[in-house]
Amino acid sequence: MKESLKIFAGDLKNSFKDLLPIILVVALFQGAIIQAVPENLSSIIIGLTIVAVGLALFIRGLELGIFPIGEGLAIDFAKKGSVFWLLLFAFTIGFSTTVAEPALIAIADKAALISNGLIDAFWLRMTVALSVGFAIALGTLRILLGHPIAYYIISGYILVVIVTFFAPKEIIGLAYDSGGVTTSTVTVPLVAALGIGLASSIKGRNPAIDGFGLIAFASLTPMIFVQVYGIIVYTFMDAPSVAQTALSVADNAKAVASAYVFSAYDTFMALVGTIKDVMPILIVIFFFQYAIIKKPVAHLHKIITGIVMVVLGLYAFIVGLEMGLFPIGETIALQLTGMGNNLLIYLFAFLIGFSTTMAEPALLAIAIKAEEISKGNIKQNILRMVVALGVAVGISLGAYRLVSGDPIHYYIIGGYVMVIIFTYFAPKYIVPIAYDSGGVTTSTVTVPLVAALGLGLAENIEGRNPLIDGFGLIAFASLFPMLTVMGYGIHAEYYRKKQEKQSQLKGETS
Repeated sequence: MKESLKIFAGDLKNSFKDLLPIILVVALFQGAIIQAVPENLSSIIIGLTIVAVGLALFIRGLELGIFPIGEGLAIDFAKKGSVFWLLLFAFTIGFSTTVAEPALIAIADKAALISNGLIDAFWLRMTVALSVGFAIALGTLRILLGHPIAYYIISGYILVVIVTFFAPKEIIGLAYDSGGVTTSTVTVPLVAALGIGLASSIKGRNPAIDGFGLIAFASLTPMIFVQVYGIIVYTFMDAPSVAQTALSVADNAKAVASAYVFSAYDTFMALVGTIKDVMPILIVIFFFQYAIIKKPVAHLHKIITGIVMVVLGLYAFIVGLEMGLFPIGETIALQLTGMGNNLLIYLFAFLIGFSTTMAEPALLAIAIKAEEISKGNIKQNILRMVVALGVAVGISLGAYRLVSGDPIHYYIIGGYVMVIIFTYFAPKYIVPIAYDSGGVTTSTVTVPLVAALGLGLAENIEGRNPLIDGFGLIAFASLFPMLTVMGYGIHAEYYRKKQEKQSQLKGETS
């Protein structure tokens, strides 16, 4: 018990360190630029303390419950030797965890509104969920076959670009964003554990190279599926009559910004929403464990304790954010857009992108696994900072695009071309981690603040439509971390070779 408390105290200390950049950014803008003390300061402090406790619980729960059961299932499936059941499990995990994702529900409702009822929210959710199920199954098959991930991802990006030129403009931004909101905080570590466990149990596979990449597939395929769905709908269907909505555009935009993460507006419903998010995953896991593998879960009490800690940690995390960060973040975003200084907007976008990504639980989970699998060659803190830099650059560039009014797809296509070029030069071990980095950055912390910034800009800039221009920042936040992580890999490899050459020269001269 004493040892457990000591470990938790260490996790709590690290959580407060992770939140420090967010606190500094908010304090800087609130005190130096807006020059006003927030009315609910005590609530903000309490909320951020709850966030730190939630983050510590979440990480400890992952180590105890989610990682072991995910890797154990992958190993058992590999031993069973049934490709059919393994791919069905992968598909079911992808589909079941996506269809109930609160961020996806919000974006689907927004799509229905943008299209004047032409796009049906339910069928859009089904399209995205099917695409994620297909993605996880395809990614699992890639691990089994041992194919390089770059061939799949680059082909996917080329397909995204081709489809974009045929897709209606009303759906492009939403399609790009749908790739960023499908990977939830609980899904990411489980899918990562599945990939790493599978790669570890198959002879000839490298967990560092073959184990990562499933999240990248889950972020890519929705962009293709949603655009194809939009093409079909806009080509072959007539728009039905739509009842007048009581909400104004601005009110509706703010409501969607809140709905991006919350399934309800009070703390009790936040707990219910968290349990609902986790429940499909648990049902799938235990069904396949007992009905297909037909083997009891090892250390069941430990696994259950870990799962409970994950649920409580996420619950505390969401409640704390609602109390401490979201209100002030949205206020600052809206106040800055009203000040008319675009440079301040870009600076806020950069700093809030960096600081929120450093506190992102899904990224922390992936970084822990990357350090473990690489045997310390990839440092989790450096990886997180490199990813956070990518998000910061992406969101600030996305904010510039929104202010300038440029079409989003030119920027995204340019980004994909750079990803393909970087893939060619980056060392193999970093490429799958870089691809996954794009999917894990847009989750519990980042999405609502980014949504608030995008919608706030679109509401306050003349000639912008919040229903169309307000989306797209999430796509930028998903794209640029891939470039910064591969850039980090290229630099690290260059430095390593330089050191080796210097060592050889010293050996020859001595």
